[in-house]
Amino acid sequence: MRRLPGLDLLRAVAILSVVCTHSWLAGGMGDGFDWITTYGWMGVDLFFALSGYLIGRQVLARFQLDGQLNLKAFYRQRAYRILPAYLVVVAFYFCFPSLRETPAIQPLWQFLTFTMNLFVVQDSGHAFSSAWSLCVEEHFYLIFPLAVLAMAPHANVRRVATIILGLCVAGMIWRGWAWWQSAAPSAEDGGVWEMNIRRYMEMVYYPTYARLDGLLAGITLAIISVHRKAWWERVQRHSNVLALAGAGVVGISVWIFSDIQTFGACVIGFPVLSIGLALLVAAAAAPGGVLAKVRVPGAAWIAAVSYSLYLSHKAVLSLAFKHLPAALTQHGILTFACCLLAALCVAALLHYLVERPFLRLRDRKARSSLAPAAA
Repeated sequence: MRRLPGLDLLRAVAILSVVCTHSWLAGGMGDGFDWITTYGWMGVDLFFALSGYLIGRQVLARFQLDGQLNLKAFYRQRAYRILPAYLVVVAFYFCFPSLRETPAIQPLWQFLTFTMNLFVVQDSGHAFSSAWSLCVEEHFYLIFPLAVLAMAPHANVRRVATIILGLCVAGMIWRGWAWWQSAAPSAEDGGVWEMNIRRYMEMVYYPTYARLDGLLAGITLAIISVHRKAWWERVQRHSNVLALAGAGVVGISVWIFSDIQTFGACVIGFPVLSIGLALLVAAAAAPGGVLAKVRVPGAAWIAAVSYSLYLSHKAVLSLAFKHLPAALTQHGILTFACCLLAALCVAALLHYLVERPFLRLRDRKARSSLAPAAA
């Protein structure tokens, strides 16, 4: 699929939002930036919506074209894309403990099997905790093509919609049950019932089965774009309206998540947020929309290195802050900007030295596998 500037812009926004959320590792961003450090975690859900759309569209379009899926080829392509840079970072975390942002880390086998998000114990901060979202993505890559093959002989609009809605409702029920098991009156908020933050992270925020909303929203877009092309073209003609609607719905979710530990935030916050982000993705995928036409200097490059930046930023922010000259450590946004520059430099090294060479190798393998068939 050709690169779309609008989606690159969203990807750049997503990664910078996540990095800003972790600015506490570099002393914070200073006064006036509480909003981005509080809500920047939503960038992860934007990544989920983007993946659901892009990977979902890739799988569905290939199946529509060929009537089958080459699972071996799909998993090989995902492995070339995800594993090299990831394994390099995991190796650094375990071979050089002094590089970690915090001393504690979950067992190596959980990182190698992409299950660390299912075994989180939130007693203390763990290094490389951001890998939880990579586990969600890997589970999606593993299961979605198999689900397409299983459902294809019996698929219709009503059945597919029922499954997607059922999965969304199942996630809401799980999060509601988790809240009910852990909620208690909060002394700080005048007796408002809230979920224990430790249990919130372990049962609501990290597990794959609790965080499918963004992926499901993106998959819905992929289904419409591949199997209901007339609908998709009609929707894309109103991309600017979609962008405004998406921004509005995300704004509503921000209000819902003003206290993330409440019942409403746990149960309906994630679906509302995902709907808003999916509207923005649909708007950004339209070539004629404002999100596709706006040109932000550096956004395309940041989008290209976003994966490497996501993998490495927490450790680098912490290390850069520790080694900054004393004169630069108490200046809020300036201090953070210096640490962010270091994170971008390390991400560029990881991208150009590891990620890109394996992507080129992946493309060569794909071309060589097609050559005999073309002959």
